[in-house]
Amino acid sequence: MSDDLIHGGALDQIRTAFPSASEPWIDLSTGINPWPYPNITISEATLVQLPTQSAQEACREVMASAIGVKPDALLLAPGSELLIRLLPNVIRPQRIAILSPTYGDHAAVWERAGVEVIETDDPLGLVATVDAAVVTHPNNPDGRVFDREMLEAARRDLLSRGGWLIIDEAYADLMLTHSMSPRGGADGLIILRSFGKFFGLPGLRLGALIAPQPIRDEMAWHLGCWPISGPALDIATRAYADYDWQSRTRTNLSKAAAQLDIILKASGLDVIGGTSLYRFVKVPDADGLFERLARAGIYVRRFGWSPSHLRIGLPPTVEAASRLKAALNSSV
Repeated sequence: MSDDLIHGGALDQIRTAFPSASEPWIDLSTGINPWPYPNITISEATLVQLPTQSAQEACREVMASAIGVKPDALLLAPGSELLIRLLPNVIRPQRIAILSPTYGDHAAVWERAGVEVIETDDPLGLVATVDAAVVTHPNNPDGRVFDREMLEAARRDLLSRGGWLIIDEAYADLMLTHSMSPRGGADGLIILRSFGKFFGLPGLRLGALIAPQPIRDEMAWHLGCWPISGPALDIATRAYADYDWQSRTRTNLSKAAAQLDIILKASGLDVIGGTSLYRFVKVPDADGLFERLARAGIYVRRFGWSPSHLRIGLPPTVEAASRLKAALNSSV
């Protein structure tokens, strides 16, 4: 399967596949904030010295405060994707229910570990029959959210049999009132957090594991002594402490998503979900529309599991929005 079907963001491969496409390319495939946190200057010390324990603690403290979790329940990590891949080394369920559709990594990692995987649109309904359940909340790509009390009930049910509720909160910064992070550290609950999507800086590779201490200790051993780079700690510490920027960004992203909806619906696309960083649409021929947009130099997210769905991120500029509108209404 090509990289663009796995994650999106494979702009180099898409450019090669469509060499005659309009330039510059507009990458709407990743669901990442196109207006990143701006205060990204770093000191020389973060490059010439190993990251200090005090820098890690400072970042952990402000991140925990921003998302409403106790600092001692949180372990910093170089991105949530790595945490997903390492989880089978930390817990060992025999049977796991995973929300579907969602990130393909979740099912692939557990299948590779030899775990029986059940992909379902109702993982919470199966908690009495599995050792673990995985939900992405809000979900990617459809933006589905779960009632927190239903999640809590599922955690208790799984815990009663030594199981785990795993919640991928990669997009939870968009809607903190739905997050389970304030309950982080509870037995039977593992939460994965991501920095790069909301703050628009995925290249920093920063995330977090929120879990009971034995799980954090085991994961910390796998991550090693210096899992987070000095520049990432420096920038993220400022970003998580900047509540004004975070509040403005949530408002601005919601407005941008509403403006994107106007463009998509006016072009005849059926917007059926998403978050304020991307919209999830249903179309008669997803591959055909994907290729038409690609020829216009616009890269959106397609899925190997569906011939009729696309995910479209926020255009970063007025010009990009105009190009998207024109390409959607073109018959070429």
